Amino acid sequence: MQAPNMAKHVFLTGPPGIGKTTLIQKTVEVLKSSVVPIDGFYTEEVREGGRRIGFDVVTLCGRRGVLSRIGSSHSVPRHEYHVGQYVVDLASFEQLALPLLRNADCDNSGVKKVCVIDEIGKMELFSQSFIQAVHHILSGSATVILGTIPVPKGKPLGLVEEIRNKKEVKVFSITRENRDSVLQDVVAAVQNCLK
Repeated sequence: MQAPNMAKHVFLTGPPGIGKTTLIQKTVEVLKSSVVPIDGFYTEEVREGGRRIGFDVVTLCGRRGVLSRIGSSHSVPRHEYHVGQYVVDLASFEQLALPLLRNADCDNSGVKKVCVIDEIGKMELFSQSFIQAVHHILSGSATVILGTIPVPKGKPLGLVEEIRNKKEVKVFSITRENRDSVLQDVVAAVQNCLK
């Protein structure tokens, strides 16, 4: 007899551009077809003339808001949040993402559901309200998080390292070699969390 599954949440990690968001989207499609209640958001590159100019937050029901855009330091106020060449639009991000997270576990029906959070990274972590909402879901909510976290690089990100080291979290490392074959494993891991 197998030991009970300890995982309550599933996260994907890997370098930028490896296919984490695509894998999240494919997982969502499979879960939706099995009538699992699911909500949340993913991030999407915004391109202009073939050049990446920023990122948007896109909810699973299709609402879209700005997460970041390329900006120059002399064209934006000093209080803006920057990650490299990108200026983070914290107000736009919070307006779209926070209601999804706060409503993630307000259903008292006892039915577990999935909340997609793609991604928990430097840009999103400028929001203290976002950090608090993720902590709330991680600490005992009936909601299962299907999310993405960046690979460790530079200064550790507190919440990311906390997630990576939680025994209740199953983390899949996505590589070029496994990204096309790991979908069923990710779906199975989420379905086990829902049991």
